[in-house]
Amino acid sequence: MNGLDWTVLIAYFGVMVAIGLWSHKRVDNVSDFFTAGGKMPWWLSGISHHMSGYSAVMFTGFAGIAYQYGVTSFVTWSFPIAVGIAIGARLFAPRLNRLRSRLGVASPLEYLKDRYNLGTQQALAWSGVLLKIVDVGAKWAAIATLLSIYTGITITQGIFITGIITGIYCTVGGLWADALTEMGQFIIQLFAGVAMLVAVMVELNGFSTLWTVWDELPSGHAEPTAGPYTVTYLVAITFIKTFEYSGGMWNQAQRYMATSSAREATRSALLSAALWLVWPLVLFFPMWCAPLLVEAKNPDASDSYALMTEQLLPHGLLGLVIVGFFSHTMAMCSSDANAISAVFTRDIAPALAKQARTWSEKAGLLAARWSTVTFLLLSMMIATQVNSPTFEDIITVVVKWVAGLMGPIAIPFMLGMLPAFRRSGPTAALTSWAAGLFAFWLMNYPVSWNIEGGTPLQYQVSVPLAVSLILYVVIGLVKPEDTPERDALIGRINGDGDGAATAAAVPSRVRAKDQVRD
Repeated sequence: MNGLDWTVLIAYFGVMVAIGLWSHKRVDNVSDFFTAGGKMPWWLSGISHHMSGYSAVMFTGFAGIAYQYGVTSFVTWSFPIAVGIAIGARLFAPRLNRLRSRLGVASPLEYLKDRYNLGTQQALAWSGVLLKIVDVGAKWAAIATLLSIYTGITITQGIFITGIITGIYCTVGGLWADALTEMGQFIIQLFAGVAMLVAVMVELNGFSTLWTVWDELPSGHAEPTAGPYTVTYLVAITFIKTFEYSGGMWNQAQRYMATSSAREATRSALLSAALWLVWPLVLFFPMWCAPLLVEAKNPDASDSYALMTEQLLPHGLLGLVIVGFFSHTMAMCSSDANAISAVFTRDIAPALAKQARTWSEKAGLLAARWSTVTFLLLSMMIATQVNSPTFEDIITVVVKWVAGLMGPIAIPFMLGMLPAFRRSGPTAALTSWAAGLFAFWLMNYPVSWNIEGGTPLQYQVSVPLAVSLILYVVIGLVKPEDTPERDALIGRINGDGDGAATAAAVPSRVRAKDQVRD
C-alpha cells in the first residue's frame, strides 16, 4: 500500500463514522436502536440483509477453498444461502416481521418466554450470545489477517483498529447506522469486485477468459462438489443455511423486523436471495483463476486473493479492494453486535436484574449501547486466539462451529413460529437444544478422535441439527404442551394481512419488562 491506498482506506473509515453520527439523530428509543422503528424500506433491508451475511472470511477462508477446489466454493456456500433465503422469504420473513408489528418486541427472542418459558428463552439466548462472540471473533481475525498482509501491522493491531471503528458507528447509530453503512459498503464492494474481475480477465485472455480458462485450471476445478465438500455436505448445508440466514442468525431476523410490514419483509428476503445468487459469482471468479496467477504461501491458500490483488491492481484500486474487505467484515460484525445487544438488553438483563425490567427509554438505550461495546470487546479478545489449537483456524470456526451449533439454537426459535409445530413446548425445545449441543461435541471430539482423518465435515455440521429437529418434532407429538395462550400467540404471528396490531393489545407478559412470571 502507498499513500493513495491509505487515503482511500482512511476516507472510508471517516465516512462510516460520519454515517453513524448522522444516524444517531434517528435513534430516540430502544425500538429505533434495534429495529429502526419498523420504518426501514424493503430494498434497504434486503441489501443490509445481504451485506450482513458475509465478511472478510470470503476473501481468506473461502478464497482458499476456491483456490484448491474451484467452483465448489460457490456451489456449497453462497448457492445454498440463496436457496435458503428464498425458502425463508415466505416461511419465516413475514412471521418475524409480525413479532415486532403485532407483539411489540424489539429482540427476536422476546417472544420465546411466552411461546415456551423463561428457561428456554435464557438457554437459547446465552448459548447464542456465546456462539456469536466466537463467530465474530473469527471475522475480526480474517480482516486483520488481510490487513497484516497489506500493511505489515500485527494481527492484534488490525483487530483493534477495525473493532474500534465499527464500535463507534454501530454504537451511536444502532440498526439505522448498520443499514446505511451497509448500503454504502455494497456500492464500494460493487466497484471493487468488478475492478478485480476486469483485472483478472485482462491478465489472462480478456473477456473470453469467462469460458476459456476452464481448460487451463487444475483438474476438477469445475466440479460442483470436491474434497470434503460432498453432495451430502451440500444437502446438509442447504438445510442449515435455510434456518441460519432466514433468522437463525438473529441479525438477519432484525432486518425483517425492521420493515414496515410482512409483505415488505418478504420482498426484502427475495432481494437478498437474488443478490446471494448473482453477486458471489463476480467475487469468486477471480479466486477460481488464482492458481494461474499466484502461488499461495499459506497451506490453506487463504492468502491467495490478497496476493493476487497486490499483483494485479494499481494503487488506488488496491485501496478500494481493501476497503471492500473491510466493508463485508464491518457489515457483519456491526449487525451481529446490534442483535446480541438486543438479546442481552431485552431478554437476558431483565431475567438477571429486577431494575432492568423497569428501565426508562433513556436507561434502556444506554444499556443497549454499553452491551454493544462489551460484545465487540469480547469478540476482539477471542479474535486474538482464533488460530489457537482450540479453534484451529478461521475457516474451521466459521464452517464447523457456526454451522454445527446454529441448528440446535435456531430450531426452537424458528419452528416455534409455525402452526405445524404448536404442540412442541418447553420440553421439546430444551431437550432438542441440549441434545443438539451434545451431538456437536460428540461428533467433533470423542467420535472424531477414533476415526482416522476425523469425522467427515458433512456429519460434523449436519448431525447436531438433525438430532435437534427430530427430537423437537417427536417430543412435541409424544408430549404435547400446546395451551390456549400459546395457540393464541402463534395465531397472532400467523394471521393474514399486515394489521398494525400493537404491543398494547398483547398480554403484558409478552413484554420484555415482565421477564419473570408471577
